[in-house]
Amino acid sequence: MTIKILLADDQAMVRAGLRLILEDQSDIEVIGEAEDGAEAITMARRLRPDVCLVDIRMPKLDGIQVTRTLAGPGVPDPIRIVVVTTFDLDEYVYGALRGGAVGFVLKDAGPALLIEAVRAAHNGEALVSPSITLRLLKHLNETGEVSQADPARTASLSGREMEVVRTIARGLSNREIAAELFISLSTVKSHVAGIQTKLGVRNRVGIAAWAWENRIVQSPT
Repeated sequence: MTIKILLADDQAMVRAGLRLILEDQSDIEVIGEAEDGAEAITMARRLRPDVCLVDIRMPKLDGIQVTRTLAGPGVPDPIRIVVVTTFDLDEYVYGALRGGAVGFVLKDAGPALLIEAVRAAHNGEALVSPSITLRLLKHLNETGEVSQADPARTASLSGREMEVVRTIARGLSNREIAAELFISLSTVKSHVAGIQTKLGVRNRVGIAAWAWENRIVQSPT
């Protein structure tokens, strides 16, 4: 099955580079390009791509607004959004995460991680670059943008589920979690589904956000 991609970035050279990387894969097709946020929303609703790659800083509407509009809470048929950003925009990435994005890739992360993020999003998983995870944790720790863990929700999670939460917050894929915790892939998927229900979040990125906000994972120093 071909994965249909919409690119949203205000720089033509960046879009051309992303297209070149993606269309080198036999299972990926770029079906459209948008140069600003408003155009991205219009094209996404018309073309219904499998995955949108969205830059944070764009004219008219930024990537966070695009993400909330296409994938945010209350959107009946959300489109899978992967945010492509740079090191100095991590605070915006956090906003996009809360807005429903399912992946985060740094622009200099390389082709392999970009392709992996696209495929993960298409498969209903999420890929958060480990370096972004660490920077977000540091940002939350320094600014105090954390809330105290809800005792009821924390208590509802089993010990194994808490282990899964921590691995998700570190950006591990389902296969990596299975290998680290010595459990089957199907068991990981079952745990993830159960955790989403208990925490009231729509995807694994929501799990990671909850873990970061509530200091379930230790912030880097």
